[in-house]
Amino acid sequence: MNLKDLISLNRSYRRFEESHHIELSTLESFIDLARLSASGANRQPLKYILYNTPNDCEKVFPYLAWAGYLTEWAGPEKGERPSGYIIILGDKTITEIFGVDHGIAAQSIMLGAAEAGLGGCIIASIKREELREELKLPDNFDILLILALGKPVEKIIIDDIRDGDVKYWRDSENNHHVPKRILTELIIKLKFD
Repeated sequence: MNLKDLISLNRSYRRFEESHHIELSTLESFIDLARLSASGANRQPLKYILYNTPNDCEKVFPYLAWAGYLTEWAGPEKGERPSGYIIILGDKTITEIFGVDHGIAAQSIMLGAAEAGLGGCIIASIKREELREELKLPDNFDILLILALGKPVEKIIIDDIRDGDVKYWRDSENNHHVPKRILTELIIKLKFD
């Protein structure tokens, strides 16, 4: 698979085959991809918590918000929830500024997941303080992102944006549509005097 195909396959999946088990070694291999990725000033301040058991995944789920544009949808139902989570933490004993490190790491992990036949969703809408208490997380860690992972059961269709509307939506067959700007709209051509 070439890089463009891999990136096209790497969508924000929100419904999964919950019974599909993800091995801990698979999650660890994704962290190795993040480890090898770029880091601002090479500080490497990110740490990771990995969950892959039904009991642990069930405990993480209530702290997440799903699909802000789908206001009538509360998130995946039982049977379609993620079967793995990676919580990305910023270690403040290394630096207080995490820049875009967690975004770079998340993308590397998600590309690894797509290559492995999995999918996921990068979630920033998190009940951070409640989850911190539940996990008894030390104060030197900030919860930056949570990656929900699993075997996708939904079809995602990429559409061109129409009338400037960027909101994703679901059709009558429950296919998830994601509008994207066309390439010529993204490239600005300026000439030097």
